[in-house]
Amino acid sequence: MRKGFAAVIATAAMLGTVVCGSMVANAAEDMTFVIVPKCVHAWFDEVNKGAVAEAEVLSEQLGVEVKIDYRAPQTADVVEQNSTLEQAAATHPDGIALDPVDYEGSKAVIEEIQAQGIPVILFDAPSPEGSGLTSVGNDFAEQASLAAEKLVEILGEEGGKVAVMQGAPSAPNHAERYEAHLAVLAKYPQIEVIEGGIDNDNIETAQQQAAAVMAANPDLKGFLNCDACGSGVAAAIEEAGKAGEVKFVSMDNLIEILNYVKSGTITATSSTIPQMQGSMSVLMMWQASLGIEIPAKVDTGIAYIDETNIDEWIAMVSE
Repeated sequence: MRKGFAAVIATAAMLGTVVCGSMVANAAEDMTFVIVPKCVHAWFDEVNKGAVAEAEVLSEQLGVEVKIDYRAPQTADVVEQNSTLEQAAATHPDGIALDPVDYEGSKAVIEEIQAQGIPVILFDAPSPEGSGLTSVGNDFAEQASLAAEKLVEILGEEGGKVAVMQGAPSAPNHAERYEAHLAVLAKYPQIEVIEGGIDNDNIETAQQQAAAVMAANPDLKGFLNCDACGSGVAAAIEEAGKAGEVKFVSMDNLIEILNYVKSGTITATSSTIPQMQGSMSVLMMWQASLGIEIPAKVDTGIAYIDETNIDEWIAMVSE
């Protein structure tokens, strides 16, 4: 079991201090780091919490004010996100961390920002080949494969229909998860895969889509999804009176999702750790702003949460 998030964040900041040595001692100016998520969403609020906590530790250690400028587009739209990026760059921050809706659609804007001398890193997304961008996150295909294998195990030899809901299809992490789900399920002849809808990183949309899928498929046995909208799917399962009948293995560790695991509507969840992603994103931006070479990838890990450890996770996330 990992330690509390605050302890991990403090450890990360101290590691950074050791790495930077005399350069840290010479830091004398206040700093601002920008977090640009895909959209307004509770999962990204947790990323921001981790970023703010890391900034507070750095402020204390460095003797300067380290600020987080959190700029969330209203919807997962590449045009809106690009506008947000351009507005953030105009404030001349010390770094920008981005979770891209569509990397190719934002590539030109990212390169323009880098040309201004502003470091850009990605979080919750893989680094596209040739981009040279540092990626803070986990192995998204592994995360989805874990969830899919667990669902197959739960359904057993009888198998049945399994719906797979997409998130924002252009988002690289969501796409990786979706393809990994399908690849795992394809190995099992007892599983019939059906389309589970597209939620575009919106919980209400996830609920509506899941309700429609179950209405059209009364014999549905399982559900998988690709983002942190599992509370929407779970709400639809309960509204349909199918809690316990439709087995659902979700993504992520938002408290709403954890509460559904506690009640049993969500059987288990394969989780990223958003607080850690926020923390490590700030640490990477800080080091990049000092001209220090940073790793191409920072793996923040995957957690598997079910009835055996749900109480620990609820306590941890509620801190």
